[in-house]
Amino acid sequence: MLETAIAEIFKNLPTLETEHLLLRSMKLSDAEDMFDYAADEQVTRYLTWTPHQSVDDSRKFLEYVLSRYDKGEPENWGMELKESSTFIGTCGFMEIIREHNRAEIGYAMSRSYWGKGLMTEAVKAAINFGFETLGLNRIQARCDVPNIGSARVMEKAGMQYEGTLRQWDLIKGEYRDVKLYAVLKNARTYLI
Repeated sequence: MLETAIAEIFKNLPTLETEHLLLRSMKLSDAEDMFDYAADEQVTRYLTWTPHQSVDDSRKFLEYVLSRYDKGEPENWGMELKESSTFIGTCGFMEIIREHNRAEIGYAMSRSYWGKGLMTEAVKAAINFGFETLGLNRIQARCDVPNIGSARVMEKAGMQYEGTLRQWDLIKGEYRDVKLYAVLKNARTYLI
C-alpha cells in the first residue's frame, strides 16, 4: 500500500516552490538548457556520467527520466529559476529504501549558478518533502572527497558528515573515496 502511494507521488511529481526556484517535473523541452550544463566537464567532473556530446544526448536522458516518472520510480525534479524560467539543473531522490524509510539525494547544476545558494535551497526543499510527504526518517547524500562545493551544500542543508567511504565508487575508470552526509527527521533544525 505504501509503495503504491510513493509510486503515485512520483507519477504526478508535485512542483515545489522556494524563494528563487521551482522544482518541477522535467520535460523534453528542457533538452537545450540541460545540454548547456550537461556538456560542461567542470559540472560532470565528480559525477558518474560523462559530459553530453549533443542536445540529442540530453533529450535521450530526459526520455529516460520521463519513463521513470511514468513508472512511479524515484526521480529528480528539474530546477527552474523563477526570475527567468530557465532550467538550470536537477535535484531529487536517486533511491528510496522504503523498508528502512531512508533515501539518497543527488543533484547537478549549471556552473553559471554555482555559489549563489540555489542548490542548497533545492536540497532543503527536497529534504523537507522527503520527511513531510514521503515519511522518510533518514536522508543522505554523497560526494567525492575533493568536491568541496557539494560538501558545503550538504552542510548548509543541515546534513552532518558521517564518514568517508574509501574506494566506494568506480567512476570513469578510477576508484573514488566519497564523503557521506545525512540528516535524520528528528534531528532537523529547520522547516522550509
